Amino acid sequence: MKNNKILILSLLMIVSNISFGQNPIVRNQFSADPTARVFNGKVYVFPSHDIPTPPNKNLRKDWFCMADYHVFSSENLTDWTDHGMIVSQNKVNWVDSFSYSMWAPDCIERNGKYYFYFPANKNIADANGRKGFGIGVAIADKPEGPYIPQKDPIKGVNGIDPNVFIDKDGQAYLYWAQGNISVAKLKDNMTELASEPQVIDNLPQKGLKEGPFLFERKGIYYLTIPHVENKIERLEYAIGDNPMGPFKMAGVVMDESPMNCWTNHQSFIQYKGQWYLFYHQDAYSPKFDKNRSICIDSLFFNADGTIRKVLPTLRGVGVTSATAKIEIDRYSGKSQTGTSIAFLDSVNTFKGWKTILNNKGAWVKYNSVDFGKKKLKSILVKALSESGSILQIHLDKVDGPMIAEVKVPKGTNWNTVETKVSIQQTGIHNMVVALKDSPTEIDWIQFQ
Repeated sequence: MKNNKILILSLLMIVSNISFGQNPIVRNQFSADPTARVFNGKVYVFPSHDIPTPPNKNLRKDWFCMADYHVFSSENLTDWTDHGMIVSQNKVNWVDSFSYSMWAPDCIERNGKYYFYFPANKNIADANGRKGFGIGVAIADKPEGPYIPQKDPIKGVNGIDPNVFIDKDGQAYLYWAQGNISVAKLKDNMTELASEPQVIDNLPQKGLKEGPFLFERKGIYYLTIPHVENKIERLEYAIGDNPMGPFKMAGVVMDESPMNCWTNHQSFIQYKGQWYLFYHQDAYSPKFDKNRSICIDSLFFNADGTIRKVLPTLRGVGVTSATAKIEIDRYSGKSQTGTSIAFLDSVNTFKGWKTILNNKGAWVKYNSVDFGKKKLKSILVKALSESGSILQIHLDKVDGPMIAEVKVPKGTNWNTVETKVSIQQTGIHNMVVALKDSPTEIDWIQFQ
């Protein structure tokens, strides 16, 4: 019965087609293995889709369970639209429809067509008697779909985590994982190999490596991989001057997850002049890291082309409108003591988090709030304080101009309090929420 409730809840969460900024960026379903692409001036993300293991299925309860794919898009990296399911294990001719093994995908555009690459367990054995993983292709006229899966997987490829790169000369390459990382050229039809697969040399021999993603910047080819150097995956990269190598290991993009998620998976894009790293964590499922959620953080390069290590953040990227519900639990800074976050509902984690300010003077900062051009007159705060409290809202920094002082009434229930803004502001600013006296829990803040 419990599994049935969890599954129904997950399906209900998918009904909404709008997700939100901040990390994780998809906040109504589990998502993992994000491949981000820029198509037609928008960012599209093609992740895998973790779900709770369906009841009455002969499946491992402690393993990944993935039956389909969605695609998400955004123009501002803050507001994300879910365009719905684009490929399902039940509608691909060669896929075992009971395997729930639709792992990390990719998508790329060529000549006005969109080619979606995905791994899955095959339902029939090949000439050598092997089933295992194949990599299929589904084709669409638009990034959102509809996608039409090809009848058969790509011949000569057995593995997972496909990644496709098209070089400046128009040659396309397919990368995938199967113990090692392999590469082969693709024909112009993007569905057949144009060369024999070859294993990429000089990558770590010890520890699992998977999830290749290759990109080029200023003549340097970056081959990135998740790799288990110690106990869980971290994101590493190698550099070379040719898409097929040789490559030389160059460093770490992101260390092992502070949330202790066993896997990670990455993609890189440049959008409106800024580079971004897409990856995943287990933010909504800290006790079961096979249900993951995708995140974004900004990426920077050193003068010599090496990548600066990315520290995962709660705030993520993008600008938040002051008239939206600002969830300050996704903070960009906080006081060293007296500030913590917790789930609003530990059973339904998709309800998100709350900020807990315990000590007088405790504070949180939330950056890049857009107050717009029209002066806003009031502020709404959803909060709870058993003893009653006063919150002070500042602009830019802890001792910056105070734009409102909010009195939270005494009680054990959540209250939405409206207070006039004392200093009206326009433009983009940081916002700091500080506690004047008694402990308080905060859900969200919104200006009007």
